[in-house]
This record gives sequence, C-alpha cells and structure tokens, in this order.
Amino acid sequence: MRSHATEEPRVLAYDVKRCCGGGKICSVSVRERSRKDDRRDFATAVLSDGSTLLVDRRAARRLPSRFGLTVRGLGPFKRLDLDLSGEQWGALLYD
Repeated sequence: MRSHATEEPRVLAYDVKRCCGGGKICSVSVRERSRKDDRRDFATAVLSDGSTLLVDRRAARRLPSRFGLTVRGLGPFKRLDLDLSGEQWGALLYD
C-alpha cells in the first residue's frame, strides 16, 4: 500500500451479477475510490500500516475479522488482491 499511496482510501468492491440461467457471479476487486462510491455503502477497515480501506458492506459481513492484501499479476496486470485461504474465498463468494 505504501508504494501505491493515494489520498483517498482504496475500495474493496463486491459485485453480484445474475446469469440468465439463475446462477450468480460474484466478484471482488481492490480499486481506487470513484466519485460514484457512497461512503455509506462501505465499512472502514484499518490496515496494519495505518492506511484505511473502504469495504463493501455485503463483503464485510462475509470476510474474516483479519485478512491480508497482496500483489498479484505481472507487469501491467499487477493489482492488489485479497490474501485469503480457499475456505475464506468460498465463504466470501458463495455463502
């Protein structure tokens, strides 16, 4: 987080889309805050380095009380991502 410091807190976004067959596709991303984001839709998490992260309230209910962030991808595809176990990912996306 220090190497990608921003004035605004980053957002842990949670999105659910319904498929035509009735299934649901859940996605989680860490991104910069946009003007369309309403702070009331997010809970505030404080990271170990003191920086804040706005967490979508739907995801906040499913996340463990402690979770990490990591960098994934290569080159231009590098991004911040959650560092969760398989069980924790399952609870976040499918419970």
